[in-house]
Amino acid sequence: MRHRKRTNKLGRVVSHRKALFMNLSRALIVHGKMQTTMSKAKALKGFFEPLVTSAKVGDVTSRRLIARKLVDRSLVKKLCDEIAPNLANRQGGYLRITRSGLRKGDNAEMAVVEIMDYTTKADVPSS
Repeated sequence: MRHRKRTNKLGRVVSHRKALFMNLSRALIVHGKMQTTMSKAKALKGFFEPLVTSAKVGDVTSRRLIARKLVDRSLVKKLCDEIAPNLANRQGGYLRITRSGLRKGDNAEMAVVEIMDYTTKADVPSS
């Protein structure tokens, strides 16, 4: 039975949707936060949070499962070694989605997506 298996298809075929989530996840891992539409942000949450949960385990099997979704080995390494230890004490809710107004061109609702409890090197003030 496929009860409660409904997903937001975002008007894309499966392969395009997988590539979209992979690229959004890449931007999120590299930069720590990003701006996208609200519907993409909500759909990304369902894709990205299980990756972080697997990264918190940190063994070879979980790294391979993450690599299956992210493809790039450097992203897997950064997720498992830098981001997941900061989220070790959280029981989920690894992303913060904040509404940021409407896009000028098509009036789409925009959102800022950021990883909780994670600061990039650019965010830390230099002394």
